[in-house]
This record gives sequence, C-alpha cells and structure tokens, in this order.
Amino acid sequence: MKIFDKIFGSYSEREIKRIMPIVKKINSLEPSIKVLSDDELRAKTEEFKERIKKGESLDAILPEAFAVVREASSRVLGMRHYDVQLIGGIVLHQGRIAEMRTGEGKTLVATLPSYLNALTGNGVHIITVNDYLAKRDRDEMGRIHEFLGLSVGVIIHGQTQVEKQMMYNCDITYGTNNEFGFDYLRDNMVVYKQEKVQRDLNYVIVDEVDSILIDEARTPLIISGQGSKSTDLYKVADFFVKALQESDYMKDEKKNSVILTDEGIAKAEKFFHLENYADAENMDIQHHLVQALKANHMMRNEKDYIVKDGEVIIVDDFTGRLMEGRRYSDGLHQAIEAKEGVKVARESKTLATITFQNYFRMYTKLAGMTGTAETEEAEFREIYGLDVIVIPTNMPVVRVDYPDVVYKTVKGKYKALVDEIQESHAKGQPVLVGTVSIEKSEEISNMLKRRGIPHQVLNAKYHEKEAEIVALAGQKGAVTIATNMAGRGTDIKLGEGVVEAGGLKILGTERHESRRIDNQLRGRAGRQGDPGASRFYISLEDDLMRIFGSERLSGVVDKLGLDEEDAIESKMVSSAIEGAQRKVEGNNFDIRKNVVKYDDVMNKQREIIYKQRQEVLMGADIRDQIQGMISDVVTSSVRNHISGVEDTFDDELNKLVKFMEEVFVPRGTFTAEELSNMSVDEISKAYLDKAGELYKEKEAEFGDEQMREIERVILLKIVDSKWMDHIDNMDHLKQGIGLRAYKQQDPAQAYQMEGSDMFAEMIDNIKEETVKYLFHVKLEKAPEREQVAEITSTNEDTSAKKEPIKKQSKPNRNDACPCGSGRKYKNCCGRGE
Repeated sequence: MKIFDKIFGSYSEREIKRIMPIVKKINSLEPSIKVLSDDELRAKTEEFKERIKKGESLDAILPEAFAVVREASSRVLGMRHYDVQLIGGIVLHQGRIAEMRTGEGKTLVATLPSYLNALTGNGVHIITVNDYLAKRDRDEMGRIHEFLGLSVGVIIHGQTQVEKQMMYNCDITYGTNNEFGFDYLRDNMVVYKQEKVQRDLNYVIVDEVDSILIDEARTPLIISGQGSKSTDLYKVADFFVKALQESDYMKDEKKNSVILTDEGIAKAEKFFHLENYADAENMDIQHHLVQALKANHMMRNEKDYIVKDGEVIIVDDFTGRLMEGRRYSDGLHQAIEAKEGVKVARESKTLATITFQNYFRMYTKLAGMTGTAETEEAEFREIYGLDVIVIPTNMPVVRVDYPDVVYKTVKGKYKALVDEIQESHAKGQPVLVGTVSIEKSEEISNMLKRRGIPHQVLNAKYHEKEAEIVALAGQKGAVTIATNMAGRGTDIKLGEGVVEAGGLKILGTERHESRRIDNQLRGRAGRQGDPGASRFYISLEDDLMRIFGSERLSGVVDKLGLDEEDAIESKMVSSAIEGAQRKVEGNNFDIRKNVVKYDDVMNKQREIIYKQRQEVLMGADIRDQIQGMISDVVTSSVRNHISGVEDTFDDELNKLVKFMEEVFVPRGTFTAEELSNMSVDEISKAYLDKAGELYKEKEAEFGDEQMREIERVILLKIVDSKWMDHIDNMDHLKQGIGLRAYKQQDPAQAYQMEGSDMFAEMIDNIKEETVKYLFHVKLEKAPEREQVAEITSTNEDTSAKKEPIKKQSKPNRNDACPCGSGRKYKNCCGRGE
C-alpha cells in the first residue's frame, strides 16, 4: 500500500487534485467580486436563490458563492480564506470529513458550505461540542452570513419552545449534538404540529466530528418520564381479581385471554364506583383488570415464568430456558409482579431514545471536520458512509514530535516531567501539560506548587473563562495543566518572544486509550507554521501500559537494570504503545458497533411509529386506515376464536360473542345460537357488516370533521402509550439479552427476532385498542389530545429535573428579533410568516 501511495499519491492527495480546478475557478472570480459594493455583494444572495429555483445546481453555483463568502469575510472579520480552507469547504459541501490540523481555521471553513447549502431555504445545522462554542461561533462567524442577508440562530439549553422554533427556522443554526438530538425526540412526542421546533433534517456540519460521532456515540440519548399509569392500579386490580368467583370471569385458552362475565362486570362497577364499565373513560381500568385476570388465571408460576431474587423472569415456551431481561408487553409483566407480590416495575420509564449514529444518519447530507479523524476512518466509512480527506496545512508544520520517554515507575516519570517544565519555564517557553484525569492534573499541580512554579489548572467543564485561559497558554513562561479535552476548539496564540524560545511545548503525562486524543494534544502546538515541540512521558505503571503489553517492556527494563529515574527513549517503545492503543481502539469500535446493531432494530420500528405520528399531526385523513384496523381486528378475532374442532365449537362461539361485545358491538347483537349455522367467513362478514353500520352511526352522530379528529386523537394516544411501553420492554430485553451468548445464541440476532415479535404484538394491540376506544366514544365526552406521559429528565442531566419547555407568544413583526441579530423579526427569523 505504501509503494502504491508513493507512485500515485495517497487517497486524500488524489481527491485534492480533483478539487484543485474548483479552487482555481474561485480564485479567478476574486477580482470581479472584490470591486462590488457592499449592497451589490449582498444582492448576490437573492441572485443565487433565484438561480437555484430555476434549476441550477449548488455545484454549479459553488465557485461564485465561495468567492462571495471569502470577500464578505475579508470585509466583516478581516479574515480571507486560504486556498486550503477553500479545499476544506468543498470537501464539506460534498458530504465528507475534512481533517484539518489545529489552528487551520476550521470554524471559518464551515462558513463556505453552510452559506451555499442555506441558499436552498431548507436549513443548515452546525454542531459543536458545547453551548459556549455554539454561541461564540454564531456570534463571530454568523456576522458573515448576516452581512450577506441570511439569518443565523443558536440552540442552547433552556430556551423556550418559541425561541427554539425561531432558531431552527433560521437559514443557519448552531448548537450542540445533545440539544439537537433531544429536540428531535421531543418533537416526536408533541400532540400538535405547532409544538414541533425542528424542520426536516437537511444538511449538517459536525465540528469536532470525531468527538461527537465516535467518542460520545457509545451512549444513546434517552428521555425519561413519568408514565400516566400508576403502578398502584396494578395492585388494586390484582386485589379485586383475587376476590372474584369462577362465575365472574370466562377463560379462553385458545385466545389466551380472560374476560369478565356480566356478574363480574357488575362487581367491577361497584368496586371501582363506575356508572358503566364499558365507557371509554374507563379504558384504563378495563386494561388493568384484563391483565390482572390473565396474570392470575392464565399465567402460571414455574411454567410461564419464575420468581427469582424478587424478579419475575419469563420461561421460554419452547426450550424451557429462562429469558433474562425479557418482559411481557402491554402491562402483563406488571400484573404478574402484582400477583406475586414483588416490586411492580417501574414508575419512571424511557419515553424516547435514539443513538447519535441513527440521529445523524437521518440528515440528507452529513459532513464533519476535525484535526484528527484518519485513525477512525474505517468507522466513519462503515457506520456513517463518510470518507476522510486530509487537507494539507497552509504553512508547513515545523513542530518537533519527540519520541516517548518511558520510566519504570509513575514517581520517576513525574519527577522528570516536572524537571522539564521547570527548565522550559525558566527560559520563557510556554508549556501545556495534558493529563487524562482531573485527579492527575491536581497531583502535578501540587508538585509544581512545591517548586514554586506559577501555573493554571483546567478541567473539561466548558465555559468562557476556561477558553480564555487556554487562549493564554501560549504566553511567555506560561504553564497550563489541562485535561486532554479542556478548551477544545480554542486557538492558542503565541506571545511575544515565544517563537525565539522554541514555541509552545506540549507535554503528555501518559498515552490515552485513543491515538486520536494524543494527536489532538500534540496538534495544539505548531499552528500556522509556528515552532513547537511535543513529548509524552510514560511509565510502566500507567493504566494503558499495565493492561496492554507492558510485560515485554518490563523485561527490557529489567535486563537494562534501569532504576526508577532512568528513562528509555526508543522507537520500539513508541510502536509497542501504538500497538496497545490500536487494540483498545478496536475494542471500543466493537462496543459502538454493538450499540448501533441494537439501535438499528429499534430504528426501523421508530421510523414506522414516527411516520404514523407525523401523518396524524399533519391532519391526515386516516378513515381508510381505521377501516383497515376494524377489518383486521374482526377477522383475526374470529379466526383466533374458532378452531374448527366440533367438540369445542359451542364454547368457542360463546367466547367470541362475549369478546366482540367487549370490543365493539352492543350486548345482544348476535347470539351464539344465531352464529352456529354460519361458516367462519360468514361469521366474519356478519361482524364486519355490523361494524360498518355502527361506524356510520358514529359518523352521523359526530359529523364528518369531528369524527376524523376523534380518530386522530385516539390513534395518537394509543400509539404513544403502546410505543412507550414497547421501548421499555425492548430496554429490558436488551439488558438480559447478553446472557444468551452463554446459550450458544447470537444476542443481537435474538434481540432482532424477539424485538420484531414484540413489535408485531404491539401493532396488534394498537389496532384492537383503537377499535375498542372508537366504538365506545360518547358525544358528550369526545377525547382531547394530551401527552400520555410527562417528561421528567434526559440522560444529559439526570441529577436535576429538567424544566418543562416554556411556551411564549411570538414577537410582533416589527419587534427586534430575539435571535440577537439586531434586525426586525419580520426581516429575520420571522421571514415568510
């Protein structure tokens, strides 16, 4: 491969050769763009939009659009894009990852493709790692776009619903991955379309793409909440059911269900103080009673499940094995827990969840930039379909990266490290010390204090003060200790006399699990042709060395007879360490692939449910869909009840009649005797005809328009309720599925198969309950839209209860725009309203 690269150039070099003609074209346009007045330059935006409307492609407009942004940047910020920044911008527009060294001006690069792609009017998102950087970039880089007539917003934590809507409606919106992901999930929980904040996901540029799409991608986004169902109702229903006589209920083993007889219904009405058990408003009680009946009279301990360590664990019907982590759906598991007197799980539940991988793959076009992506190129390609293009630096890199020095003990390593810091500080050379934890930062800080060396200590709690301190780390004689991620995204500028002192020196206190994090630390020195140096101090007692491959090195050290203050400095040691890092990176990639593998199962299901919700929210006429559900419920119920065995036919008919009366037909509509002379198809037709007749009566009662809204309200409520239960059940399934590996089963495959069965069961439950609810609706009590659960927290901040999103009225058209642009609302975020 290396020989091939020498002859033909690397992949990145070949791709850049293909991009260079576009760069030349942009440069050739510079003189004609430079002579335009501010107004003429601004007018280019409307001209480009018109050309796009007439069918011109973004690729065709790119050279002129990039030339316009470059000129605007020169006038507004005094910063002219270098040619390598134009290359980076083209790579981002193409939906790829631009790897650009630290200090090459990635933030400015993003202004080019974001402007070009915003011309379509479909919105551009720029993702950064924290609120401070999102706000800083919007305030600084946003000036270029606002000068050219585009609106620029920023999404930060704590904004109201209306503020977020305005920010997302801007042409370009900055924000963090967490905030964007949670807004997507919350949007798919609203009950009116006006409550949604995001538009369709069009084009996104992810800054620090490795940090967001790789480092943070191990943990999915989770919104938790309080379900509307109290677990107490399961206990009350269980108490009631245990007191019933045999004449109060009827078992149906084929349908695997139990329903109350007239006597049982009378008892329920008295016990729960109900006027009419069949009323739609009593659906919740009906549901809990049905599950309590099933738990007590159909589900058997030691056969269907066992109770172990206070938990109800399902027994596999076919194999007799325990199905750890699997839960019965639709509240049956809770009903069994109530029956067995164990803790009924669980009052807080997962309402919505998605991985970063699946969130970002929903964008029509995804691009990213970082100083270090090449080491994870395989993962970017496999998971996201992204390739990495390494962009050359504007000036040659003259930083000297010294080989690692390895000590036998941590004590010996720290002494040598502090010696070098003292020596550099004495000659005025600034030093940035990178550590892997806050604890180790403080340890080194204490050693420096003992030697009287003034210094700053930072950890990775992103805020403005920290960014200011990191920016000053290049001043003469400065000593800064920081965790590897602290102040990421902040340029370190060299102070006076620092170039002569050798530039910024980077000292790593140990190798990180990922080579990429080490490269980021190194990359903080030597920006834009500045001098600089980097070195890592390592001991055989470091975590990485202890866990991976230190035995061989320990042998070398012992043979050399080195004591704790002697160091080894060799390429062999450095390559052994890189080998250890590759192993860890491989392990971490496998973990992330596994996360995606599991979420991919949920993702297909999530797409189906969210599509259904979207149709309802947009006011779609779902009459045909409801008719289909009625037909499915009737035919499957008849088929499930009638087995065709003569001996049990009468009993089956009685149960079918009872079941159909519970679902939708009035009592006494059909008798078992009337149906006994019919075939299965004729019975289905009789019920379908009756359903059609009753449905038309409902339409006449409510009127066409109200009937359509009632159908939407019912479907939305039931879909949300069942989906949230399903997420919870899938979560339990996943927690226990890993144990299947011990039983020669592929856990991911088992999760996919069982998850698909659970989803199919949920869809059947949605149909049945929708039909049941619809036929029991009364005119004076037409249901209204409401959220089935209250959001209480997200896993971004589980320690504090999140404030609910506040609603506020929109500003008047002539008010100042809340986005902070200084323009009137009608000329900024409120355009087009």
